[in-house]
Amino acid sequence: MAKTTEITVWATGVVQDKEGRDVCLVLTEAAFSEGFFTQAFDNYVDLPDRINVQVRKYARISDAEIENKFEYENHRPNIIGVAEATIMKGINVCKGLQDGGYLIINSTKAPEDLLKYVPEKERKRLKAIACVDALGIAPEQLIDYSGAEGAEDVSAIGLGLGAAMAGAIAAVSGLVKKESVLGAAANRTAAKRGYDEVKIKVLK
Repeated sequence: MAKTTEITVWATGVVQDKEGRDVCLVLTEAAFSEGFFTQAFDNYVDLPDRINVQVRKYARISDAEIENKFEYENHRPNIIGVAEATIMKGINVCKGLQDGGYLIINSTKAPEDLLKYVPEKERKRLKAIACVDALGIAPEQLIDYSGAEGAEDVSAIGLGLGAAMAGAIAAVSGLVKKESVLGAAANRTAAKRGYDEVKIKVLK
């Protein structure tokens, strides 16, 4: 039976739209280079993006052909990334988390400090919670204006904090190799620092 890992990344609309998407794209590109079947996509329920409104990006990585490729939402994620920690104060980002799941947050705080924002039901399912200062590693947040006249091209994958988040997720989950993440991210330094500097609290 195929083993499929579902990844959900929470971000703030427009200002972190590209960064959230890049987390998924870096991870799927890394996994594809290792021979996995992959899929990355936006949550169409969240579109059109609105400034600072929470949006979700998704990825799936499988050791066999993905059967539910036309189901455009991860209802039972294994890994959850949060690009802006304040999102956790008002939303249960871990809803539907599978047992033994991982939560990785862009934050300077210790993982223990943010655990209180995870409802008890989902907290029991967590294998580990982790924090990485992704914004400190890659402080320039890149906004993709989709080819607007005079806009700078930021189409490369993993230029900003998304690279650091992807590196951290790889380190915490062991989903893909460090070298594969570095090869997939345009900002190799940020991806490496995210991998090396993430703070992990193992819960079970």
